[in-house]
Amino acid sequence: MPHSHHSHSGQFCRHAFGSLEEVVSEAIKQRFEVYGLTEHVPRYRLEDLYPEERELSLDDLSKQFLSFLNEAHRLKEVYASQITLLVGLETEHITDDDLSHLQTLLKDNGRRIDYIVGSVHHVNTIPIDFDRVTYEKALANFSSKEGVYIVGNDQMERFLSAYFDAQHQLIRQFQPEIIGHLDLCRLYTPSLDLKQYPIAWGKLIRNIEEATRYGALFEINAAAFKKEQWTSPYPGKDIVALIQEKNGRFALSDDSHGPRTVGQYYLDVADYLVHVGITELWYLDRSLEPNHNGRYISPRRFEGDWRLHAFWKHREGERHGVAFQ
Repeated sequence: MPHSHHSHSGQFCRHAFGSLEEVVSEAIKQRFEVYGLTEHVPRYRLEDLYPEERELSLDDLSKQFLSFLNEAHRLKEVYASQITLLVGLETEHITDDDLSHLQTLLKDNGRRIDYIVGSVHHVNTIPIDFDRVTYEKALANFSSKEGVYIVGNDQMERFLSAYFDAQHQLIRQFQPEIIGHLDLCRLYTPSLDLKQYPIAWGKLIRNIEEATRYGALFEINAAAFKKEQWTSPYPGKDIVALIQEKNGRFALSDDSHGPRTVGQYYLDVADYLVHVGITELWYLDRSLEPNHNGRYISPRRFEGDWRLHAFWKHREGERHGVAFQ
């Protein structure tokens, strides 16, 4: 403690900033004990590249990811005496081809990949977290069915169901150790009451039960605080309550996109954890024995009261104008 299981750098992600080593240096400065390095896996269709990547080829993306693995493992050794670095990846599920390629990537890289952050960023091949216009396009994709125009609850029900179905396929096939930003589907509608969409809500329950069954950790993702209208991390308190009801376990992620956002909003996260009654936190740690997926990583429960850890006391000192030592 403290821990983060999800991060990016400008060196290997075009919408992030700074080098991977700068991210690690900042994590050490802030006294993180375990920090996960998890760049996005490559995408495999030119139409899936983002505007800032248009000059890249698909081969460039694949080479970039392998370069990330090389650099992450170099840093893991260089800073081993100062911090435990875990080398993982964050998934994409745009089409079924992404999952097929992910299977190959995992097979080819074996123990170089410690764990998986299982995330979905697209619905019916359209990104839902790039900007509001693109999100609206994804939602509009569900405006008709068999020639019948659909609006309101039925349209949103179908959109949410497609998101949770894609998430379920990812969970079922790869059993990721960390479930990434579970309710990203309501990025632009944070107050959306998912219980008002019973089909989608049922699929969410299914996903949580499946992930809990094999021992996944659900990340409390601090990056949501950066988003317009969000006043909590991902997931929202309704989903946190559902995970608690299903005996799921929680881990922390800053989802940093460069050194400036390492540990950002962690004090707000701490307030949120108290508010929703999360008293127990988990983190990933190296293991001598392989887990259910053959990866040498396993969840560990933070012993004692996480609120008493020196990290939070230092952060509280910063909040009240006391210098961070």
